Amino acid sequence: MTEIPVLRTNAGPRDRELWVQRLKEEYQSLIQYVENNKNSDNDWFRLESNKEGTRWFGKCSYIHDFLKYEFDIEFEIPITYPTTAPEIAVPKLDGKTAKMYRCGKICLTDHFKPLWARNVPKFGLAHLMALGLGPWLAVEVPDLIQMGEIQHKEKCN
Repeated sequence: MTEIPVLRTNAGPRDRELWVQRLKEEYQSLIQYVENNKNSDNDWFRLESNKEGTRWFGKCSYIHDFLKYEFDIEFEIPITYPTTAPEIAVPKLDGKTAKMYRCGKICLTDHFKPLWARNVPKFGLAHLMALGLGPWLAVEVPDLIQMGEIQHKEKCN
């Protein structure tokens, strides 16, 4: 966690020039986090954004019983960002767990959102992945596998 760089610019998409600075910090933080993950053999997500940096999409993975499960992810930057954390959607898991909202958006309200609120504007997208999506996958994916809600692609053939 301490290896993820904190951000300094308190700006969202409607802040024009400051948003460009914030995006640079976001990319630097994400790059550092991904490099740290690769160095510790824990490369578990890929993200890219539209040109404006307001819509993000990619893939995440979770390894369970030596099998790798991959999921598409997507989110939009809220207009009130960074005060409001983005809501990550995992569309493939929509409706499969109670810890999910409409359109496959994962529930982060109890544990992650209060932490985010205490760390505005220092937290960014790398923190969202590390402290939001990562722990959510670690709790939900094993349960979904055990309940038969998701199966590894090799077991489906």
